[in-house]
Amino acid sequence: MDNVPPNLAGDVITSILDGTPYPQTLLQQCIRRIRAEQQVTRARAAILKACINRFNRLHNKTEKEILMALDRSNTNPAYRLGRLFAVLEKIQEEANPGINATIRDRFYGAVSATPITVFPQLLKLKNHHLAKLNPGRKINFEKEIGEIFDDLKDDLPAHLTLDEQARFAVGYYHQRQDFFKKKDNDKQ
Repeated sequence: MDNVPPNLAGDVITSILDGTPYPQTLLQQCIRRIRAEQQVTRARAAILKACINRFNRLHNKTEKEILMALDRSNTNPAYRLGRLFAVLEKIQEEANPGINATIRDRFYGAVSATPITVFPQLLKLKNHHLAKLNPGRKINFEKEIGEIFDDLKDDLPAHLTLDEQARFAVGYYHQRQDFFKKKDNDKQ
């Protein structure tokens, strides 16, 4: 709370009462905390989601709202890249159990701001990590990565705006949470 601008709380309350978009400062502070701690918590993901959805609702954007959980049909490139980063981190964790520092610890800030500079290196590392996994798990991860890349229509973006960084963080959070969700046996 020491690093929060003094007028931010008042601006948030005003936006709630007036039904206006949340202040950009809230989004900036949340992204700043995520980058500093390299951790997307539930509360931070909720703040980012609320800021994005409220802005889109009030400005009648045609963009689809961000849902509560993983949305495999969301084609937003930043959201997809966040999901991809979560999958790459999970591959690394399974290939190297008990690892001290994951790719999140080393690359989160760079990959969330300038994906074109980091993802090529991470995708090369992925092949090394996949080789350590059993064939079934390897196929599952390759299918997941393929599904994420299917909707990435263009090349990797050079830079992500603040709003796109928020979508990246939410996509990352949703994908990470999906790994812990119990799979439905009826679907299989």
